[in-house]
Amino acid sequence: MRCRERARCSSGSLCYNFCQMTPGTEHLHQPVSAVARKDVATLRQDFTVQQALDTIRQRGVGEKIIYFYVVDADDRLAGVLPTRRLLTAPLEQRLSDVMISRVVAIPQTASVLEACEAFVLHKFLAFPVVDDERRIVGVVDVGLLSEEAFDIAEREQTEAMFEAIGFRVSQVRDASPVRAFRFRFPWLLATIASGTLCALLASAYEVTLAKSIVLAFFLTMVLGLAESVSIQSMTVTIQALRATPPTFGWYVRAFRREAGTAALLGAACGTVVGLIVWLWRGTGLAAFAIGGSISLALCAACFFGLTVPALLHALKLDPKIAAGPVTLAFTDIFTLLFYFGLAALLL
Repeated sequence: MRCRERARCSSGSLCYNFCQMTPGTEHLHQPVSAVARKDVATLRQDFTVQQALDTIRQRGVGEKIIYFYVVDADDRLAGVLPTRRLLTAPLEQRLSDVMISRVVAIPQTASVLEACEAFVLHKFLAFPVVDDERRIVGVVDVGLLSEEAFDIAEREQTEAMFEAIGFRVSQVRDASPVRAFRFRFPWLLATIASGTLCALLASAYEVTLAKSIVLAFFLTMVLGLAESVSIQSMTVTIQALRATPPTFGWYVRAFRREAGTAALLGAACGTVVGLIVWLWRGTGLAAFAIGGSISLALCAACFFGLTVPALLHALKLDPKIAAGPVTLAFTDIFTLLFYFGLAALLL
């Protein structure tokens, strides 16, 4: 959960105040009683340990029992009994002497968000949900916190993916068509511009394409490989920039690492594709030209995947928004330059 600010609740405990609530988390404000389990294992405080065990055998326990809750004659919460303490206590001892009398309970009017806060603050595995008279109406366990945390984390990953391709989900969610167009279209212009430039580059090498038609067969594969590698490098770089400022020393170290990775990726992919071309078409020069251009293109893809987000971050721009379209544009242009340039030299 992304917490913008902490404030004091009326109950005196710390709670998270979502000044800008993460989209899709409105259900966190519903009453916790709506998600509490009703299979509560309660025992009378005047029972002995033997009577408690007999009752458990006769009545059974709920789906997931972590603690046994002890109630008085009026069914009001009086204490809590961890399972281990119940099993190890003398059989003749009364539960009132074994139980923990100070119990942290969640009122049924509390929200799911406040229940999650209780797990974070107290580190317990479960909490009873009580009404105004401290009668137990349900129980919530730590699974509630886990589900909410994973749910929000998954939404944030989805949002990060859309940010990488050029717009924030929060900006276009429930927006009018005109507003969505304003946010999405400017970054598509980078793709249009690079696509136009790529078309002009391809037209400049018409003679080369005419000499070896196999180049056209593998063009889509080469572009796809380069774009995939550039997105991988860009994603790793953006994640690193969240915790590390882009200093020159950091860039040099990251560049060395990416250069090694790029060389290995380029050599492996270039060799595999080159062998495919040679076995299929039987043209050694074309195989070498395509394989070699893939190696160079993947090196360039890693370079731009690292450099573009780092540069945008240094310029105080949001790399999650602009890095995707700009990185892909540069990657496509240089991929075609290497692809057709090497083919023109060798064929």
